Amino acid sequence: MTLTTRRKMLTGGAAAAAATLAAPAVVRAQAPIKWRLQTYAGPALGEHVIKPAIDAFNEIAQGQMQIELFYSDQLVPTGELFRAMQKGTIDAVQSDDDSMASPTEVTVFGGYFPFALRYSLDVPALFHHYGLDAIWKEEYAKVGVQHISAGSWDPCNFATKKPVTKLADLQGLRVFTFPTAGRFLSRFGVVPVTLPWEDVEVALQTGELDGIAWSGITEDYTVGWAKVTDYFLTNNISGAWIGHFFANMDRWNELPAHLKTMLQMCFDSSHYYRQHWYWAGEARLRVEGTELKLTNISDEEWGQVEAEAQKFWDEIAAESPTKAKVVEIIKKYNETMVKSGRPYRYT
Repeated sequence: MTLTTRRKMLTGGAAAAAATLAAPAVVRAQAPIKWRLQTYAGPALGEHVIKPAIDAFNEIAQGQMQIELFYSDQLVPTGELFRAMQKGTIDAVQSDDDSMASPTEVTVFGGYFPFALRYSLDVPALFHHYGLDAIWKEEYAKVGVQHISAGSWDPCNFATKKPVTKLADLQGLRVFTFPTAGRFLSRFGVVPVTLPWEDVEVALQTGELDGIAWSGITEDYTVGWAKVTDYFLTNNISGAWIGHFFANMDRWNELPAHLKTMLQMCFDSSHYYRQHWYWAGEARLRVEGTELKLTNISDEEWGQVEAEAQKFWDEIAAESPTKAKVVEIIKKYNETMVKSGRPYRYT
């Protein structure tokens, strides 16, 4: 190769490099994936049950994805959450199946299924070790929704304007509660009332409601209901609420694997936070709370309610094979807990 040829090659290479340096940048950062998630909870409760998990996810996603959080009824009424998510109007939901009017075979078990659970740990035990997670995922996949995870919330107790110390005191009480809980409690004379969540406090003040069977004592104090009720019945119809995170199936499938994992981990952290927040709060506020007086129905009388729940389970099981399968799992689980003795069950 001659010197002249080598010089031409060097000159050409330098020119190409200079052209590359002078060219405008064509690589642009990909726009972040944006989701809208609505929770069943109002802002005060949402500060605990969902906001920390969303804030954490948005931080560790580092601009790749951002979730905008909306509270109860902000975008759509809670009873329309499922349809809005299914259609893609919103991307994800935190709720129980019952409240969002899910059209699945497992809806009746969401929220508070009477006496199925004694403690908050019963929920993850049932979902992760007794097969409920697989059943929920299968049922929701049929209707275009991804069931991401289930977790436990607080127990279901009555907070009322007048004291409840015997079953007869429940007769005629107008109570804000969940659909399935209301269906069960109506057997004892309770009158279930459906209202938007944010209207409950005013309804208690005006006398439209006599009480609530929506939560444990932690929520009563957190959202202000303890200020507009006077008594808290320590007997509960369930030891924990079953709630979930869901997403529109198409939007879920569009996510890269690492963002799905991040979502699951952040939602799991939310489940964990609620376990200790509610567990500590339920005991502390019974002892230290000053706004609600504690009442109790005797074990003998309350045993009638527990016995009626077993009949209720059988009625639900008769409605479909899937419901029968879930009821059978719940029965087997509770039988195991009772046979295992303390601390799992106190008989």
